[in-house]
This record gives sequence, structure tokens and C-alpha cells, in this order.
Amino acid sequence: MLDHESTNCEVFRKNFLTDWRREMTPEESILITDLNKCDFFELFYLNKRRVDAQYTMSKEEKQVIAEANKMLTEEYGYYTLNQHRERIGNFRIEPPGLFHGQGEHAKEGMLKRRIQPEDVIINCSKQARIPEPPAGHRWKEVRHDNTVTWLASWTENIQGVSSYIMLNGSSQPQGEKDWETYELAQRLHSYVDQIRSQYYQDMDSTEMAIRQGATALYFIDKLGLSVGCEKEVSCSSLRVKNITLHKDRDGNKYMVEFDYLTKDLIRSYNKVPVTQRVYKNLENLIETKEAGDKLFDQLTTSTLNEYISSLMPGLTAKVFRTHNTSVALQKSLRELSCMSDDLSAKLLAYNRANREAAVHGNRQQADTKDFEQSMAGLHAKIDSMTQELVQAKTELTVATWKAKGCPDSKWHDEVKKKRKATRQLEDQLLKLNIQAICREEGRQIALSTMTINYPDPRITIAWCMNMNVPLERIYNESQRVKFAWAIDMTKADFEF
Repeated sequence: MLDHESTNCEVFRKNFLTDWRREMTPEESILITDLNKCDFFELFYLNKRRVDAQYTMSKEEKQVIAEANKMLTEEYGYYTLNQHRERIGNFRIEPPGLFHGQGEHAKEGMLKRRIQPEDVIINCSKQARIPEPPAGHRWKEVRHDNTVTWLASWTENIQGVSSYIMLNGSSQPQGEKDWETYELAQRLHSYVDQIRSQYYQDMDSTEMAIRQGATALYFIDKLGLSVGCEKEVSCSSLRVKNITLHKDRDGNKYMVEFDYLTKDLIRSYNKVPVTQRVYKNLENLIETKEAGDKLFDQLTTSTLNEYISSLMPGLTAKVFRTHNTSVALQKSLRELSCMSDDLSAKLLAYNRANREAAVHGNRQQADTKDFEQSMAGLHAKIDSMTQELVQAKTELTVATWKAKGCPDSKWHDEVKKKRKATRQLEDQLLKLNIQAICREEGRQIALSTMTINYPDPRITIAWCMNMNVPLERIYNESQRVKFAWAIDMTKADFEF
């Protein structure tokens, strides 16, 4: 993590040294007392060379790794439910590492310890074969709870947060759960104005917890914030320092400026015009607080969830996000799609509409490590194909000139051949250019996460039917399995 901004933070370094000293031998603890005198760069570059080597492996080396992973998946990646063999989501436990939390977290730099079998609860049927723990170990507990959908659980040592091995998104129980969320989001669409009116009224409540809950829900609705999560900024983790209030800015009388780091540690900066009531509530909330204090100090994850569900049975922050992203996606698809466009242009329109929905869902991500390299490769392909197209057009011009007034069919056939080749190159070049636009425009938006997790899939399926776009160009095979229920029930005239 030496190339990470967090490692320069005083809190990070202090926490790291404290936890590191607990792992030292008595001799090491006497010798090592000042982190500034420690040089980790030899280890850093050793690790970097190991990571870089993965990108230069031969096809045969990659195949060996792929086969090994396939064997692991076959052994650990499936479960049986009601006599059906289905995929597990992610069956690997996160390895040890340094906690970086969200922004300047009080516990950043602490050691996330290795999870041992003694930390893990296994959940399976009474008649099932219980997985064998590693030699010399035992499970913390073996449980037979068929009211939940997790298969294993453990608690990490820093935040005390539970982590789970879950069913794959394409599994039947998960599909049913997703369907319930989409149906609730559709139901919310009929009542959303009434619910918004209610939480606006609750912002004037004399009970501080309700007032804070209503104000928090405003930002869940407006910005797509979650209720509470260790890895990202949420309503329960917002700090006073994450917001700045402006009574008059950019032509808006009341403006809130948000500035925080996302879970991928990229800066999220947003200026949001708000109502006078919201602005006054925020003024009162920060009046006597320090920069590092929680903004909504009267709220916990559970109390905020209770407030949200009191407005409509089953209502959650996720349902709100599903509703808002679905509305945004459907609206953008109507505005951007054109039946007369070719397939590449239609896919570009879909990606742009999906990006608009992602903004409503607060789905940001950092650039991948190889983004620049990948874009350079794509632009190199575009340049090469552009040259090929210039050459093909030149050859077409020559063939056309020679065919003029020439009775020999040879040159007329040559013109047809060159014209076909030119059109193919034009189509391929258009696809590459659209691909480059999609990548560049969506570089910090988690489009794939957005496509499969938030908007109602029936909107996408209906759009594909209407626009004559093959569904496999949007959803891969496992995603089509996940949304099989939606594919079966969706008609081309579906509206959210």
C-alpha cells in the first residue's frame, strides 16, 4: 500500500505501527520503534514485479491457472437446494490486509487478521455432508437455519461486521428476492409523491431522531446514499467535514456541497441544491459539532431502516435506489434511442442511458489498473484500421476508374469486392470508435454493476425487444439465467 494516499496519514501510520508491534518478536520490538526509519520499498517492488508478471504470462501459463481455478470452483463453488445444483456467489474469504475504511477513518491502518476456521459458522441442512475444515482446525459452529440464505459467516476483527458466503445472484432464492425488490419499487412508484411529502413534513418533527431520519432519507432519495456500510459513505457514516453549506451559490439559494471518498477511495464531489427546510436542518445539525463528528448522530442503521419502513411496508434504501435508477434508465432510453440507428449506435445509447441511471444510483468506481493501457491498445486498433480503410478506399477509387468504359467484367467484379471490403471496414471502425466512447465516458461509473443490480431488468428486456437488439449484447449467459423470470414475463410494451 505504499503508493496509497492513506499511508501518509498520521492515524494510519500510528495504527499500523501499533498492530505491527503486536506481531513482532521481543527483539524486533526493541529494535523497531520509529516507522519513519523503516524502508519497505524492497518488499513493495517485489510485490509489484509479481503483480506485473501476471500481465505478461504466456497463454499456456494462464491456461494452467484457469484449470486450477476451475477445479476449485467445481469443489467449492456449488451447493444443492431442493435437489438443484446451483452456484455459490463468492466462496473465497478475504485475505489479511490493512484496513483503510472510508476517508480518514479512526481505525485505518489496523491489521485485518486472517480468518481461521474457528471464526467461521457453517450453515447447511441437517442431512448435508458438512465440509471438512483444514487439518488441525474445527468450525466455530455448524448451524441448520433454513430461514436465511447465507452458507457461511464470520466476524472481522476491526469493525465487528459480519461477512457472508452468499448464494449466486442467478440462484432461485436470490431471483425471488430480487423480484420482490423490483415489485416493491414499482409499488413505490405509485406512492412516491405521498412518501416524499411525508418525509418533508417529518423534517419539522420535534423528535430529533425522526427529523434526522427524514433528512437522511432526503439524501437517500436524492443522491442514492445507502443506510449504512463499512466500505462506503452512507447516511450513518457521513461526517460534518463531508458537507459544506452555501446559502447562495451558482444561482441556487440553498446549496449543499458533498466531498468524500468512495469505497474505491476516489473522490466523490457533488453540489446539490436543496430546499430551505433541508438546509436549515443541516445548519442546526452542524452548529455545535466538530468536523469529525457524525452528521446524523441520533441515527443508527437499524433506527433509520425502521423509519424508512414506517412510510411503506417493505420500503428500504435499496428499493428507493431501484425505483430512482429504473425511472432514470427508462426516461433516458426513450430520449436517446432511435429505431433507425444501427446496432452499435443503439448499444451506445443504452450505455449512455445506463450511465445516467448510475449517477442516480451513486455508482462510482476507480479506474482499473490497466485502463490507460487498455485504451492505448484500443486506439492503436482504431489507428491501424483507419489506415486500412484509407487504403481500401484508394483501391476502390482505382478499381472504379478502371472499370469505367471497360467491357471486361473482371474490373466490375473487383469494384464489388472492394466496395464490400470498404463497408466492412467502415462498420468495424464505427464499432471500435463507439467502444472507445463507451469506455471513456464510463471510466468512473460502475456500468456492469449498475446493469445487473439496480434498475428493473424488465426495462432493459423490453427495450431490447422494441429496438431489435439481441439480449445477449446486454446480458451475458449467467445474467440471462439470473433474469430468466423477467425474460419470461416481459412484453415489449412493459413500462416501469
